[in-house]
Amino acid sequence: MNGLNQPWLRRAQLANDRDPHERRVAIGDRLCDGGRFGQKAGRGYYLYTDGNPKGVQDPEVIALIRAERERKGITARGFKPEEIQRRCLAAMANEGARLLREGVAIRPSDIDTVMIHGFGFPRWRGGPMMAADLAGLLTIQRDLHLFEQEEPEFWAPDAIFAELIKTGRGFESLNG
Repeated sequence: MNGLNQPWLRRAQLANDRDPHERRVAIGDRLCDGGRFGQKAGRGYYLYTDGNPKGVQDPEVIALIRAERERKGITARGFKPEEIQRRCLAAMANEGARLLREGVAIRPSDIDTVMIHGFGFPRWRGGPMMAADLAGLLTIQRDLHLFEQEEPEFWAPDAIFAELIKTGRGFESLNG
């Protein structure tokens, strides 16, 4: 079971090379700085007491999130589960597209494998790249353009989307 400490250590390794203008959410770092590494530590985003594997809300974490939101001038709003799913898939597929374009990943199926086995992406969905193909790349691209209005640098669709859509292909076609 992975906790919050592994991504935290990775972020620390990459900190010196990070673009200072790049979007960064500091909540995970603040949690880990306070020894909140997840379920195995008994606390992370949630408190894990009495053997409850789901955890319960922790008022300290809620306060931390509110303080970070205020620090960044973010106004809270509600999200429907479907919108959360759309945003997560769009972000993962877009980042996957960047990894492919930059040569960090060779094939979309490599990204799917890592996300399924390393990060717990639901295997019945095939990974984020396959899920994007199933949702339709045009749909994902439209979502990215919609979200781009809020934060252009983060949500701008990678050029791979336009190339694949123009030729009627999906990420699967890049698996070779």
